[in-house]
Amino acid sequence: MQTKLRRPALRPVRVERPALYAHLTTGQLQKLTLVVAPAGFDKTALVSGWLGERPAGWLALDGADNEPARFWRYLIAALQTLAAPVGVTALAMLGANPPPPPEALLTSLVNDLAAGDGPLYLVLDDYHLIENPAIHDALAFFIEHMPARLHLVLLSRSDPPLPLAGWRASGQLQELRQADLCFSLAEAAEFLNEVMGLALMPAQVEQLAERTEGWVAGLQLAALSLQGHKDPTAFVAAFSGSHRFVMDYLLDEVLLRQSEPVRR
Repeated sequence: MQTKLRRPALRPVRVERPALYAHLTTGQLQKLTLVVAPAGFDKTALVSGWLGERPAGWLALDGADNEPARFWRYLIAALQTLAAPVGVTALAMLGANPPPPPEALLTSLVNDLAAGDGPLYLVLDDYHLIENPAIHDALAFFIEHMPARLHLVLLSRSDPPLPLAGWRASGQLQELRQADLCFSLAEAAEFLNEVMGLALMPAQVEQLAERTEGWVAGLQLAALSLQGHKDPTAFVAAFSGSHRFVMDYLLDEVLLRQSEPVRR
């Protein structure tokens, strides 16, 4: 499915975030960058914008990727968009019956990657959808042994069950969290007035930025509502987290994805 391997397109008009791009660039010297924040914080757009023309593979994960062979086939396919010969032996090993131990397959893949030159980037988007401990264990092995030319970026709504503490202590982990991704007041003004085409006064921008706490999706939902509103001042004064559009988003993107006990 080629759509899983396609890097998301960027909006032609968007808020550039040079400080975060610089942070990500610093982190490329480490093995892993972890970007963790709830839905609607623009994780995907941020990383896609930062990558620019860098040689990057992209894999959009879903729940079906919890089957280990499927997961590794897609990951190898993403790497092959950068270097076609990579993973040929590993793919053949995945088709064996019975399949070899994950360490053998991944050692072959690591050796293929180490044989090439030049930096490579691989993004695994929506990693929070992966719940299979066997995949977590195998990915940890891969990260521990992958060559320095490869930099892995994980986008997730929660911390993955990987040995993050050890990588953090050894200086092999770069992190961006929700607090890092919130729009500043200046970014909120640029987003609302330039990207979304509004003409809000500074005080109105400040109110919306404060009430959404810089949450990108909240600002976008507010802007969409404002585009059809005759009285922006009244709307901004009344806007809150209980606004219908915000509640619909939270219901669709957050609450309905939780387990039954959490929804209660």
